[in-house]
Amino acid sequence: MRAEFPEFRLGTELATSFTATLTERCGDAVERIPDPQRLADWLAIHDLAVDSCSAAQLELARELRESIHAAATAAALGEPLPAAAVEVINERSVRGQAAAVLTPDGRRRWRLGSASRVEDALRVIAADAISIIAGERDGRLALCASPTCRAAFFDTSQSRTRKWCDMNTCGNRQKKARYHANQRKKQSSASPTLG
Repeated sequence: MRAEFPEFRLGTELATSFTATLTERCGDAVERIPDPQRLADWLAIHDLAVDSCSAAQLELARELRESIHAAATAAALGEPLPAAAVEVINERSVRGQAAAVLTPDGRRRWRLGSASRVEDALRVIAADAISIIAGERDGRLALCASPTCRAAFFDTSQSRTRKWCDMNTCGNRQKKARYHANQRKKQSSASPTLG
């Protein structure tokens, strides 16, 4: 029986959801794709199903993930993009045979080639990252306000002032922490002093 793995964080954008397969980067990091099968599971959830995944392909995927995170972080901070990260993203983008296809219900899906499906899926993720980092989409890159997370996310909220990568995790955790701190403050100020 397989050991339990942490749930995937499923965002709305493919590239930043992919970077969320490693969370709590500035705290106790949580690896959500610890083995090739978990990468295949994540790809399937995002309509990029592959027949199999090797350890070498998992390493290619992790290298892409970290490169996207580095480039997105730099873009969110208004800093120059790291050359090594750009090189990896571009290299993954030109590999593979993925093609956009139209479904009968009018949606875009990706058709992966037959020989190197994982590389095809990484091409789709890299292309999505390029689109976001290049500013081609309506939204802005931002970093999670959680000091232990600092995940890059794509803010498409109307005001573009979102603070958290995920309100159900980081945002909720910070709200709870503030609430408990306020409760402790109230309790300590209400305690009678000994004289």
